[in-house]
Amino acid sequence: MSDERITRSPAETIAFGQEIADELEAGGILCLEGDLGAGKTHLVKGIAKGLDIDPNSVQSPTYTLINEYRGRLPLYHFDCYRMESPQEALEIGAEEYFYGAGVCVIEWPERIAPLIPPEALWITITATGKEVRKFVIGKKRS
Repeated sequence: MSDERITRSPAETIAFGQEIADELEAGGILCLEGDLGAGKTHLVKGIAKGLDIDPNSVQSPTYTLINEYRGRLPLYHFDCYRMESPQEALEIGAEEYFYGAGVCVIEWPERIAPLIPPEALWITITATGKEVRKFVIGKKRS
């Protein structure tokens, strides 16, 4: 997987998510950073599709905090936007998901950063045009 990717439509973002899913294994953690509307949920739809999960079932879990989906690997989709502290993530059992048999995808990970294992991949998403998105992939910067 390259360190940087540009997509030019939601469909390309979903296809990129499928590519990412091809490389995921149980215990994988992806942290998605980006402004509202950057394309985080479209990327998760692609990851879901790549894990044999209906992408139309994927919605941002803003109010439930974690959505669980079953595919070739379980997908745990976190939205930490409303969390005010890492303690809230502990209270809902986040660490059990991080070390479980599935894949965790975390939107707004900076809100629970102290809990996220160092091996997690961080993907920064930037809107550079109406439908153009830039994805930068790497380990957490200290």
